[in-house]
Amino acid sequence: MSSEIENNENIKSCIILCGGQSRRMGRDKGSMIIQDKPMIKHILSTLNHQIDEAIIVLNDKTRVDKYNEFINPEEYSYTITFLEDKIKNKGPMPGIMTGLEQIKSDYALILPCDSPYVSEKYIKTIFSELDNNYQAIVPFHDEQNKLKTSEPLHSIYSKKIIPKIEELVREDVLHIKGLIEKIDVKFVLIDNKKIEKKEFRNLNRPEDI
Repeated sequence: MSSEIENNENIKSCIILCGGQSRRMGRDKGSMIIQDKPMIKHILSTLNHQIDEAIIVLNDKTRVDKYNEFINPEEYSYTITFLEDKIKNKGPMPGIMTGLEQIKSDYALILPCDSPYVSEKYIKTIFSELDNNYQAIVPFHDEQNKLKTSEPLHSIYSKKIIPKIEELVREDVLHIKGLIEKIDVKFVLIDNKKIEKKEFRNLNRPEDI
């Protein structure tokens, strides 16, 4: 696909976070072979015809070069941009900020590179919940404790939260649920009907594979 897309409110953006240190897995997760292809390529395939642009955030230039070798943007219906995380080894929040600064739209769906079971249905559903009155659309499991049971790495965020992320990172407040507490959030129930729990299964350890 062409590397240029028009900037308008109809664009759907996705930021895929690949900047983690993978301590529990022991090696880079996004490039691990799962069912005959790198884990991240399962996500990229699912995103086909669902979005207009993907921003892949990686933690250093070495990993950017590595992913460039096995990801061919011509295989996908959307543009792909590789970015080096602006602030390294501080968890996913700086990665979200790095991606949000570059998207062409006002909002982006965040996905981690270790969630190969995310479905087209989920992507359509979460984008259908987008509401300009909120700064984030966040799925959760339990009505009694929305924040505690939320899934902030499978959520949609507005570019407008970039200053809040910058503030929290300066204060070394790096837990994403700490961010969610400070912005306007629309919570969406994971009910195993509209949104299924299996969408959020990720692979953290060798035994998860």
